[in-house]
Formats: sequence, C-alpha cells, structure tokens
Amino acid sequence: MEENEETNFDLMLILCEIYEQIVVYFYILSFSSFYYSSYICNMDFNTVKALHIIFVVSWFAGLFYIVRLFIYHTEAQEIDEIAKKILSDQYQIMEKKLWWIITTPAMVLTIFFGTWMVLINPDYYLQAGWFHIKLIFIFLLLFYHFVCQKIMNDLKKGIFNWKSNGLRIWNEVATLALVAIVFLVELQDNLNWIKGTLGFFGVAIVLMIGIKIYKKLRSKT
Repeated sequence: MEENEETNFDLMLILCEIYEQIVVYFYILSFSSFYYSSYICNMDFNTVKALHIIFVVSWFAGLFYIVRLFIYHTEAQEIDEIAKKILSDQYQIMEKKLWWIITTPAMVLTIFFGTWMVLINPDYYLQAGWFHIKLIFIFLLLFYHFVCQKIMNDLKKGIFNWKSNGLRIWNEVATLALVAIVFLVELQDNLNWIKGTLGFFGVAIVLMIGIKIYKKLRSKT
C-alpha cells in the first residue's frame, strides 16, 4: 500500500515538472519572438484571440490541478508524522511552483489578451449582452482564483479549514465556470447556453451518484 502511494506521488511530481517545463518553454518561446519584432504592436484580432484562448486553457489547467494538490495535502495530514512532514513539504513546493509559474501568469495573460480583444473591437463587445454576462463569470472566476491563493497560504501555515470532501466540491466550481463560459461564448445571446450548462452538470451528477452506488455495492461484496 505504502509503495503504491510513493509510486503515485513520484509520478505526480514528474507530471507536474513536465507540465511546468512545457508551459515555461511556451511563455519564453512566444514572448521572445514578439519582443524582437514590432509584430506585437500590429497583431490582428485572430492572433490575439488565439493567445487569449491558449492562456485561458493554461489558467484553467492550473486551477483544476491546484485544488487536487490541496486535497492530497489535506489528506496527508491523516498519516504518520514522518510521512506527513515529507508529503506536506513536497506539496507546498508543488503548489508554489504551479501557482506562481503557471496559474497566476496564465490568469494575468488571459485578462491581458482578453482586454486587448475588446480594445480592437469595442463597439461589438461593449454592446453585446452575452459579453456582459461573461464579465460576471470572469469576476467570479477571479474571486475563485484568489480564494484558492488564500487556501494555499493557509496550508503553508498549517491551517486546514477545508475538509477533502469540501475541496472536491470546490474543485467543481471552476468546471462549472468553464462550461458556462464556453456555452455562453459559442451560443452568445441564445439562452440555450443555460440549458447546455445545466444539462452537462445534470449528467455529471448522475454519473457521480452511479459511481458511488457502485462502490458501495462493491465494498459490501
């Protein structure tokens, strides 16, 4: 059992390092090419939009993974002192790198390129009703981001205000925001984005209930 946990933890460390290197390499590659060229001042709308989408993906990837680390970090407090100290130190390192190298820079660049898109075509965006709704989701997502930052700082201080089950539920909030924003942007003023979002989570809830029932039945047998 302990060997499996150590293997899973080592694998998670490796994946985190690989992901970190890929994102850092992308940042360096993309912005170094712009830095030595005046092209950055004359980028067309589609290029700015592509960069916005890329950093949105990076931001959400960071938000999804950071809460998973919070869950593992919290659950590590239930084991023996030596293992708890080792795992807690490693999780703090992983959380710090993920947050300050990937998640927060991606958030800043998402807002930067999103604002740039609006500045290129202000008449369209500022008059679009769906865009105003999207701004509400963005502000809520920023609130979510900084709550996660507070949780990370609390864990670093040894303050565990959240249970692992609560963090699992909290992790789904970002998923809800992602699904709602994607449906909203694609369907825009069509109210079907609400139905699409609710339908998506309805299916997810049914699947979760089904999995829990299956696990209970399996544990009894």
